[in-house]
Amino acid sequence: MLRVGVLVSGGGTNLQAIIDALNSGKITNTSIEVVISNNKNAYALERAKNNNIEAVCISPKDFDDRSLFNKALIKKLDEYNLDLIVLAGCMVVLPAELIQKYRNKIINIHPALIPSFCGKGYYGLHVHEKVLERGVKLTGATVHFVDEGTDTGPIIIQKAVEVLYDDTPEVLQKRVMEQAEWIIMPEAINLIANGKVKVEDGKVRIAG
Repeated sequence: MLRVGVLVSGGGTNLQAIIDALNSGKITNTSIEVVISNNKNAYALERAKNNNIEAVCISPKDFDDRSLFNKALIKKLDEYNLDLIVLAGCMVVLPAELIQKYRNKIINIHPALIPSFCGKGYYGLHVHEKVLERGVKLTGATVHFVDEGTDTGPIIIQKAVEVLYDDTPEVLQKRVMEQAEWIIMPEAINLIANGKVKVEDGKVRIAG
């Protein structure tokens, strides 16, 4: 059984997609042990509670400096003996110590097709604004392992989404979530849970 912890910051729509996939059987051999948010007002915490999942807030605002927050976050994650940490709309920069400790055990969803429209400053609605500014015809989402860089870890799954002429950033954001993010994040977790994903020479190989 894959023991999963989910880190969130906001509404938790990707968390809900994961929960729904677990309930429907699209994700197997997996349990969500804890949902942790840096924001005590994140609706994602309510989603967790509504599904009988432990919900915890660990906010940098409650610590005198960032290093103390980082230690508290790592300590809390360690308590659950996790096999996988899922960043589902998590806006916190993870400490290098955490990434090193959980090497190839942390995955993130990015709302674009890496390596385009990614890196420092490319997050949330800003990504879709840049996509529309450039006039590209395809965007999408990427699930990747997390390393010390920004959106530079090995790619697990990508899914393309069409960009329409009259899109606004908000409309495009919704389409990318519905047609890509909410599909490939559960798919990636299920592949990992069932031993289908291996990282070799910095690249992901998916069995079968």
